Amino acid sequence: MQTTLKLQSLQFNNVRTYLAASLFIIANIVMPQIFHLVHQGGVTWLPIYFFTLVGAYKYGWRVGLLTAVASPVLNSLFFGMPAAAGLPAIILKSVLLAVFAGYAATRFNKASIALLVAVVLGYQITGTLGEWAIKGDFFLACQDFRIGIPGMLLQIFGGWIFINFIIRK
Repeated sequence: MQTTLKLQSLQFNNVRTYLAASLFIIANIVMPQIFHLVHQGGVTWLPIYFFTLVGAYKYGWRVGLLTAVASPVLNSLFFGMPAAAGLPAIILKSVLLAVFAGYAATRFNKASIALLVAVVLGYQITGTLGEWAIKGDFFLACQDFRIGIPGMLLQIFGGWIFINFIIRK
């Protein structure tokens, strides 16, 4: 027996957009704090992106965009991480993730491992190029590919589980 996955594209004039985004923003504040308890947990596991991916894929790019911008800014204001100097690159990658995930969900109306691999690689490659342009340092811009592979895998497999089984309906 196969059940269908319900993906939505909430609009900015819908209160559910802001409720969903608020929950994902809170989760994107809590999750990095947990991962930062481990040495290099943030740069290894990339937790600031997880619920942006889930929110954008499940509820559309608008929820993803709100989560993508608010999460890193609030984390920086409340906890100093990410550092203010790193915000432009992180927000760029977060926004790209929201757009790529929202597009994939709308276009294919399913959440498969292959689609999530494409979304994660798409935002990471494009975001790395943007980060290189922002910071002017290619080696630094490639940090997610040097250190953050576990985080990308968490986004792909954890995101797939979360979207398909935890918040399926």
